[in-house]
Amino acid sequence: MSDFSPAAGLSPWQRTAAGAGLLGADGAIAATIFAEMSALAARTGAINLGQGFPDEDGPAEVLEAARSAIADGVNQYPPGIGLPVLREAVARHQAHWYGIELDAASEVLVTAGATEALAASILAFVDAGDDVVTFEPYYDAYAALIARAGGVHRTVPLAWSAEASGAVWQPDLEALGRAVTDRTRMIIVNSPHNPTGAVLDDEVLVEIVRLAERHDALIVTDEVYEHLVFDGAHRPIATLPGARERTITISSGGKTFSTTGWKIGWLTAPAHLVAAVLAVKQFLTYVNGAPFQPAIAAGLDLPDAFFAEAAATLAGKREVLAAGLEAAGFAVARPQAGYFIVADASPLGFSDGAELCRRLPELAGVVGVPVTAFVHPERHDAYRSLVRFAFCKRMPVLEEASTRLAAL
Repeated sequence: MSDFSPAAGLSPWQRTAAGAGLLGADGAIAATIFAEMSALAARTGAINLGQGFPDEDGPAEVLEAARSAIADGVNQYPPGIGLPVLREAVARHQAHWYGIELDAASEVLVTAGATEALAASILAFVDAGDDVVTFEPYYDAYAALIARAGGVHRTVPLAWSAEASGAVWQPDLEALGRAVTDRTRMIIVNSPHNPTGAVLDDEVLVEIVRLAERHDALIVTDEVYEHLVFDGAHRPIATLPGARERTITISSGGKTFSTTGWKIGWLTAPAHLVAAVLAVKQFLTYVNGAPFQPAIAAGLDLPDAFFAEAAATLAGKREVLAAGLEAAGFAVARPQAGYFIVADASPLGFSDGAELCRRLPELAGVVGVPVTAFVHPERHDAYRSLVRFAFCKRMPVLEEASTRLAAL
């Protein structure tokens, strides 16, 4: 368990940036590793497997629905809570896939992607000095948003363990129990998980709910990869006994429908929690993406076969990239879900994943991102040799990347 508080003696913005690890030694805002690696790929002509965005469009039905909405004049401010057509589609989706019945008028909020839903939820409920618990590695926005709210970011590591079935990432339940206390205001649960591709075990989810009930904490879930699980089905924590009344469930259409640039997300929660988040959200983006909201609604209403095929296609891409990485000599953790695969560079003689990422364009014509970008500096040693690669790309791109990597 780690305790990361914003640095003292700085301006409010500097404290926020320092708490999120965004300040360089000279106090200037440092470029993120994602920006650095994407610029490196562009400069060298390397295949960019660093950032997690698809390089092909989503389903034709969704794209055509957006065109139709624009042509039909859906181009002005939508309601602050979101267009009814999308809120109703989200409610149908939750009932169909998970048996969660929602009031679309009061228990669904449309947001500018999942990141705004996270931001508005954290800013709505976390006050200065409140603890917020996440698993580590963590999506980089968590640290920045917790710092902005003045919260204390406590993390529980996900351990890499080599097993016959591959490397898996799960937290130690005793460490989780030590992290969640009466000071805990919020537990953020990212499953399926970025960057590891892990799906948290039911035992872990049950323990999260037990701890949240015991310490009266909110649960906020980041479930953007919910339909991209390769074996089995996604289980929202809100379906567990005792969870729903204290859970804010967040998802988006960007990953499922390959429309990451549209930034259409949503959250579902009891009405009083939605109202509190909306009070913050209205002063962030106010509203967003009017013509894209009915388009994502059309996507959510696609037949079950579409979602199954999307996951199966991505699973095939995972295998292509995994084979290339293994041929290159990496130890590979095959993900259970999502867009990313984590590989250990230490068998290749590289103990520093960040150093390798900066050399990979020269060595293999490929760009990845070091997993240390997703952990606090004091934990870098535990993840130093690990690199994350995105496989949400066209198959020919992945085949070429695999060929280049195998040449290592």
